[in-house]
Amino acid sequence: MDATTVSGTGPLAGVLEFVALGGAAMWAIAALSVATLALILWKCWRLLCLGVWSGGRHTARALDLWAEGQGAQALALVAPRRSARARLAAAAMRAAADPRLDAESAQAETARVARALLAEARAGLRGLELAATVGPLLGLLGTVTGMIAAFQALQQAGSRADPAMLAGGIWEALLTTAAGMAVAIPASVALAWFDGLVDRLRHDMEDAATRVFHAPRAARPGLRQAAE
Repeated sequence: MDATTVSGTGPLAGVLEFVALGGAAMWAIAALSVATLALILWKCWRLLCLGVWSGGRHTARALDLWAEGQGAQALALVAPRRSARARLAAAAMRAAADPRLDAESAQAETARVARALLAEARAGLRGLELAATVGPLLGLLGTVTGMIAAFQALQQAGSRADPAMLAGGIWEALLTTAAGMAVAIPASVALAWFDGLVDRLRHDMEDAATRVFHAPRAARPGLRQAAE
């Protein structure tokens, strides 16, 4: 790709030329950066669908109704909602009201639902962890291979070697290290952020289940029909 081609195709060609300076490792890092960005955006959308940022206002109201003995109203409030907190609360209420389940079985069923919801909330985090780990390694690989190529060129030049040639080869090789870190840092930040959100969600779900199973037994009569 020559200068005429780059100037004729605009910023995209400039980006492609920059990526080409780092060789194959830079192309791998570029692909990893696109995948990481897509994964972060997808994860934000999934957590939004799970109601991670909703605060659980409807679930809190339903738990208050449950504690007051209005089990049917409490279940009706959370049953149509799709947030993780509401789905867990509804599952716990149904299990607590099911006459076929004793206390231990009801809690086990609620724990099963909670594990499924948390697995859904944690989906994609392994990919971010992989990007945060592999990005710097790809950058280091590109730097090492670039340094090898630069020193090979210096050796072939022999006594006519130009220090500028070596310097140019080194800075091009170091581009991959910088690019790898540029991918790994946002991936690590996003991973820590998502982990914190999932931990808070898990705490809220545990709290909801505890409030359901430690509520007075008066909350449960009248709910069995709704649970069925």
